[in-house]
Amino acid sequence: MSHQPQNQAHSVDPIESLVHSIPVVIPVLGGLMMFLLAFIAISMG
Repeated sequence: MSHQPQNQAHSVDPIESLVHSIPVVIPVLGGLMMFLLAFIAISMG
């Protein structure tokens, strides 16, 4: 039986590190998307 050594105290989960920034990232991306869509609508109009 080959088991991996368990000498790591705590492995960092990349998804868990992103969860804390979600309340900032989603509104910023939403605002950016609104400006992008407004720019497209004005340029086509």
